[in-house]
Amino acid sequence: MSSTDSTEFSDFPLPTYRTLSVIVPVFNERNTVGEIIRRMRKVELPVDLQIVVVDDASADGTDKILTALEDSTVRVISHPTNQGKGAAIRTGLEFASGDLILIQDADLEYDPDDWPKLLAPIMKGKATVVYGSRFTGERRNMLFLHWVGNRFLSLVTNVLYNTTISDMETCYKLFDRKAIEGLTIESNRFDFEPEITAKVIRRGHRIYEVPISYAGREFDEGKKITWKDGFGAIWALVKYRVKPL
Repeated sequence: MSSTDSTEFSDFPLPTYRTLSVIVPVFNERNTVGEIIRRMRKVELPVDLQIVVVDDASADGTDKILTALEDSTVRVISHPTNQGKGAAIRTGLEFASGDLILIQDADLEYDPDDWPKLLAPIMKGKATVVYGSRFTGERRNMLFLHWVGNRFLSLVTNVLYNTTISDMETCYKLFDRKAIEGLTIESNRFDFEPEITAKVIRRGHRIYEVPISYAGREFDEGKKITWKDGFGAIWALVKYRVKPL
């Protein structure tokens, strides 16, 4: 855990949560989306579960799979044109009704079995924002340049925002809804990650990290983020350091 609140939380009543809303941005993941939703449904949780899948104009048949999976727990929203991960999450937030909000990629890199680890600090009143770190838990090792890029972006975050995050770019970001209530998400692509990180830190929330497992893909397996997105992330970190909230 690289960053925790110093407040003595035990002096306060524990928060009460009812529903976890999981936002799943999807683009061309017909080979994995069915399996990730199956895994999500199997997780035993202390709260109710709402799954909001946002299909970002997939063109590979993902939409047909999602139509078959939609039920009272899984809601599917479709974009008419591809807009990017950040835009899909922004749409998901409009339909998420839970008092807890979690992001879940649809590519099987992140394991829903780690959800209880993420939930524990919030349920115990230790945090309002929890990130799952890929660098402190078991993992399929990523390529060296990807490792360097991720660690560098975390370093830039720490320097600019006076924190000690090990994995700013992690998909697994869990929020008490109040922590992000009223925030405007401007990013359409992968710069959502630095934007939301910058804004919750500037709001005064200390990010609590827990170790998660990670099975990262490479480009020949369908990975979509590229080195160009790294430059966008750096710009976002600088921009949101000085831009008024």
